[in-house]
This record gives sequence, C-alpha cells and structure tokens, in this order.
Amino acid sequence: MAEFVLVGGGWLGAWAWREVARELTARGHRAVPVTLTGLGDRRHLATKETGLSTHVDDIVQVLDHAELTDPVVVGHSYGIFPVVAAVDRRPRAVSRIVYLDTGVPQDGDTVAGTFMDDARRAAVRERVDAEGEGWRFPLPPAERLAEWGSVSGLDEEALARMRRLAAPHPYACFTEPVRIDGAVWSLPSSGVFCTDNGVSIAGVEALYAAGDPRLRGLADRQVTLFELATGHYPMLSVPRELAGVLVDAAEGRGHRLGAGVGSVEGGAGGSPAE
Repeated sequence: MAEFVLVGGGWLGAWAWREVARELTARGHRAVPVTLTGLGDRRHLATKETGLSTHVDDIVQVLDHAELTDPVVVGHSYGIFPVVAAVDRRPRAVSRIVYLDTGVPQDGDTVAGTFMDDARRAAVRERVDAEGEGWRFPLPPAERLAEWGSVSGLDEEALARMRRLAAPHPYACFTEPVRIDGAVWSLPSSGVFCTDNGVSIAGVEALYAAGDPRLRGLADRQVTLFELATGHYPMLSVPRELAGVLVDAAEGRGHRLGAGVGSVEGGAGGSPAE
C-alpha cells in the first residue's frame, strides 16, 4: 500500500481530488487531499497575511500529524511551491515528490516571477485591486481561464463545478519567495506532463538531446517521467488515469530521460501515458 498527500494548484482545495482519492482508495492505497489555508472549505480563514509560508506550514502539519508512512507528496501547478518547501523541512518523512504539470521551483523563486511576464503581472495586480479587495486573486473568467492552463478534457459540468468551488487565492502566495535549503533534492521524484498543456516526454527528450542545460537534473536515475493526454487539470478530467500514474510513480515506474521515447523502467513496467 502506498500513501499520497495531494496538493492542488491555485484556487483549488481538497474537493478537486475527490475522484482521484476515491480511485486510489479503491486500489488499496491511502490518499490525503489537502486544503490549504484560504482555499476550499477553509476559504473563510484567508487574510491579507496568508502567504506561501502559510501553505508550507499547512503541509508540514499534515506530514507531522496525519500518521503517514513514507508518503508520496503530489504538487499540482502552484501547489508545488509549498510542497517543495515543506518537504525540504521534512525530507525523512517523504518517499517521493510528484510534480504534476508544473515546474521545479528553486530557492528564492516566486509564482508571479515564474509563471507570469510583466504584462500578466500588471493585469493580475489590476484585477486583484479591482475585484479582490487588493489581496485576493479571483478565478479568471471562463473566457480567460485557459490562459492559466489548458482546460482540455473538462466538460461543462466540470467547469461549472470548478467555478462554484474555486476560491479567490490570497495573492501574497504568488509574490512571497519560496525558501529551500536543499534537503529536498536528495529525494526521488516524478514529473507528470499534461500534453494538451504543451509539454510532452518527446519534447523534453528532444531538448535534452540538443543539450539544454535546464534538463540535466531530470536525467538523474531517481527521476521518472509520465504524460497524460489532457489539459492542466487532470484530477478533474482524467482522475482514474491520474491515479494510475501516481501508483506507478510510487512503485518506481516511469520513463527515464535519455532512455528513448516510449521506454519505461522499474517495477512491473507499463506506459508513461497509462
């Protein structure tokens, strides 16, 4: 049995993982979806002071008190920032990190600096001031949501659910730098690319073969890669398939960079797209 701590991206709470958690449980595993302060059913706890460090503390408390045994910690989109910082504080409590359709933040990075250019930061700041009382970032309107990640695979019902349950995100979370001492980098990790959002294993392999220095770290034997043919919200669009990928990652399966597209190593095998 594997155990999973599931942390969603911007505007999301534990509600977004409901179907994934149900599938993992049905397969005999344990899932602990996390609602960060100010989001989901904890939206009433948001304040102007709620920042990235608040969410790091949230995850540390889960690792300290949920009575977990070597869990796999999954960070989706924004969620990888507090996940990496929290695991950096509790590296012995975690067996693996899964980066779900997101980047790999480094010490001092901010969400706004990583995911937004100058024009987007200015537009977001304007919306926060106009609609979020100067400190909350509401979910973008339907016609702009895809600018923050492909919504491929989400039907009208799923989009309506997302709009109903998504909480305005405390904007300080996006501007506070992440603090990482480095212990986290010793842990095994897996990356899951959502191909409809623009990244694939084949594309990463091509960049690696061309000598892109940014990908050297992904060639580590402790790193495995997967892909899902969906948009940026696989927990909502393909929960069963995502659960399968998470189980494969926990068991050490997946594609290893430099081994050739389509190759899978570890465990009993399988496909990176399963």
